[in-house]
Amino acid sequence: MSPDYVGYGYAALIASGGAIGYIKARSTPSLAAGLLFGGLAGFGAYQISNDPKNIWVSLATSGALTVVMGKRFYGSRKFMPAGLIAASSLLMVGKLAMTLLQKPQES
Repeated sequence: MSPDYVGYGYAALIASGGAIGYIKARSTPSLAAGLLFGGLAGFGAYQISNDPKNIWVSLATSGALTVVMGKRFYGSRKFMPAGLIAASSLLMVGKLAMTLLQKPQES
């Protein structure tokens, strides 16, 4: 069982984005959402590290962020921060879907 480095990096990106939003704009909702979703993504990465087929928390978190931030990006057309989070979340959904679709390895 190897650590899910991509998942942990994604969680750090989400949490740090919320912290940066708070520092730059004093946006408490950005801080709360960043820490909540970053914490959920980190928990999901922990679960994947222990059982590679247990992707559901990570998939729900990245799927929700893809939809929410994708809608914000579509409305504003500003890449930072909505486009970056939507794109990274979509990549994470793709990574998790590939994990789900892989055939089980025979031992």
